[in-house]
Amino acid sequence: MQHTLSPDQWISNYADLLYAYAKPRVNDAQVAEDLVQETFLSAWKAKDGFKGEASEKSWLFTILKNKIIDHYRKKAKDIVQTGTESDATDLFFDQHEHWTKTDQPLNWTAPADGINQKEFYTVFEKCKQKLQQVQQSVFVMKYMDDMDAAEICKVLGITPSNYWVLIHRAKLGLRACLEKNWINLR
Repeated sequence: MQHTLSPDQWISNYADLLYAYAKPRVNDAQVAEDLVQETFLSAWKAKDGFKGEASEKSWLFTILKNKIIDHYRKKAKDIVQTGTESDATDLFFDQHEHWTKTDQPLNWTAPADGINQKEFYTVFEKCKQKLQQVQQSVFVMKYMDDMDAAEICKVLGITPSNYWVLIHRAKLGLRACLEKNWINLR
């Protein structure tokens, strides 16, 4: 099936979806809006090269994902290399990046209903925003965008050791915040 483009419908059909995708990944409403605008602009400039192999929606999301990665790259200039991989991997987590039995959070249960789930994700977003920007970027790339460690290191220009320290600190920061603002309130 050959897909076609309808640029005159992009804003009404995709702006909200693209924004909803970008916002939790960059944690800044204005940046998310800018990335969506840049996506539309890039798509408009590249529309003649659209081959129709993917749907219009998929094509726009791919452009947005690349814009988000470019955003991470720009942010990576502020990264300070700290710690070593052994600083992060020896504590709290096993070789599969899961909590060890002795260090796993206590009384963590999944939200049972839609209301609690919405409340949880509101608290989670606030906790994520409390992380340092680079920790947020690494966490989002790993767990929301499903990128592997090597790809994240390449995008951000960091060493594998620094990656492990950042992901470790992000997990610990999220755990502490969630325990304080969600788990212990249940």
